[in-house]
Amino acid sequence: MAVAAHKSDGAAALLARHAQPRPLSWLEAARDSAAMRLNAMGAPHGRDEYWRYTPPAQFLGDVAAVPHVEDAPLFAADDAYTLVFVDGVFDAAQSEPGNDPALRIQTLDAANADIHWAAESYGALETAGQNPVPRPLAALNTATAGQGVLIRVSGKATKPVLLRHIRSAANAEAMLHHVIKLDAGASLTLLEDGVIAARSNVVLEVDVADGAAFDHIRNQGRDHGRVLASHIFARLGAGALFKSFTLSLNGLLSRNEAVITLTGDNASAHISGAAVGDGAFLHDDTIFITHDAEHCESRQVFKKVLRNGANGVFQGKILVKPGAQKTDGYQISQGLLLDDDSNFLAKPELEIYADDVVCSHGSTCGSVDETALFYLTSRGVPRADAQDLLVLAFLDEAIAEIGDDDLADTLRTRLGGWLARHRK
Repeated sequence: MAVAAHKSDGAAALLARHAQPRPLSWLEAARDSAAMRLNAMGAPHGRDEYWRYTPPAQFLGDVAAVPHVEDAPLFAADDAYTLVFVDGVFDAAQSEPGNDPALRIQTLDAANADIHWAAESYGALETAGQNPVPRPLAALNTATAGQGVLIRVSGKATKPVLLRHIRSAANAEAMLHHVIKLDAGASLTLLEDGVIAARSNVVLEVDVADGAAFDHIRNQGRDHGRVLASHIFARLGAGALFKSFTLSLNGLLSRNEAVITLTGDNASAHISGAAVGDGAFLHDDTIFITHDAEHCESRQVFKKVLRNGANGVFQGKILVKPGAQKTDGYQISQGLLLDDDSNFLAKPELEIYADDVVCSHGSTCGSVDETALFYLTSRGVPRADAQDLLVLAFLDEAIAEIGDDDLADTLRTRLGGWLARHRK
């Protein structure tokens, strides 16, 4: 099918704007292939099926200057191997990558031809994730990203790896591409914290081999004007475990996509998120999970709290391929509207080609329960405190997906602080 002229011109303009010098020969083939994919699919457009609810224009034009909101780090650097990025550029002076024998860490701009495993992995899962739904911003990232982290995990890491983002310039744009490969039986927790840039485009590719475990928790910061597109591409082997949770507070436009494929028997994937915002806030979670093996489990749990005209979007799909018997798939998306001006749009999907599966999906949208609010206020709880309690209770199903109780409590505290600051 021919690409419309406006989409083709848009793709060419994106590639020209983000063109990078090419000092790393091992990346050239992957970058050239990604540029060809982007030219073939064209730039995203509001008439595309999965862009109907989230206009892509703010990802395509010039970057607007965004005032920065000072925010304390959520995760302690002393408890992790820390890699610092300032406006999307690695800062070696502020980083403490440690020397864990289970980890081989390099930044994308410093890697060379010796990183043969990364040469095979860079862009591989992104390429596979382009079918059947095109993801042009991910292809743009693979074609042009100059910064990121490459992590090979060969055992059980003793501490998490923390990617700490610091934003300093008002209108900086960042393009980060991370590749993580876990060998059989390995395990890693990856933490991400902070606003990357005024506008950012991030791709995370995670290959989880048989019996390995990957846990991912990210806090995307609370700058009101930031624009963010992120893609997670993951492949799970037999008995592998993948977990990812995202906390979003404010932000002008966030589009978080995930494409997870379970290729080995008895694999498990949990992906979840909690988002709260007001005003011009538009937050979009677009999630695709494919079951391609037997006895696998997946969970999608997404909660959004919206007010003052904010908008939330959820597009989620569970695809069960022929032969993926004994699949257990669960998907829930819910929006809590704190006023009549806000909106929550959901498009849950199931596509099943096996006959011995348990798959369910549900989506709800509503306001604060006035009966519960009355009950709390009648027992002396101030109305504002009572509403915050109900909001936190609403979000807790998503936060409970985090396996580490201490980290989950840290996020609950951060959410409580945000709610207290934004009371009317």
